[in-house]
Amino acid sequence: MDEFALARTLHVLGVVLWIGGVAMVTTVLLPTLSRLRPASDELAFFDRFRRRFARQARYTTLLVGLSGFYMIYVLNAWHRFTEWHYWWMHAMVFIWLIFTIMLFVMEPRARRAQQTAPAQLDSEKKLTKLQRVHWILLILSLITVAGAVAGSHGWLIFGA
Repeated sequence: MDEFALARTLHVLGVVLWIGGVAMVTTVLLPTLSRLRPASDELAFFDRFRRRFARQARYTTLLVGLSGFYMIYVLNAWHRFTEWHYWWMHAMVFIWLIFTIMLFVMEPRARRAQQTAPAQLDSEKKLTKLQRVHWILLILSLITVAGAVAGSHGWLIFGA
């Protein structure tokens, strides 16, 4: 197997683990937690779960970013970022950047802030907000994945 094929394989596996995990959290875990009582127990459980999942997500987003930029470099495909019919490449970088900032900057800050001063926000409101954000990120991620698969196989929606 050549290096490019290995990079693409690692890239796809990373996306499957990362976005698949987001889908599981969004469609299974959070709805299940919203039915538990009391709400404070839901958030405590989710916090324990999030710490473990965040570790996996950090590794997979790092793998996806490195392999993605390697493939762009090898293909010398930088020009695609100047052409709108490659919108899905912009979307991949955008989604990757959002999750990278969340996982490497926002999540550690929130964890440190929670340790020093427990959140005063109502647990149910916090869980509702968390579900809303996860749904938005999942939908954007799935649109991006669909666009990337279609686009990388020659289906350029906005023409070539």
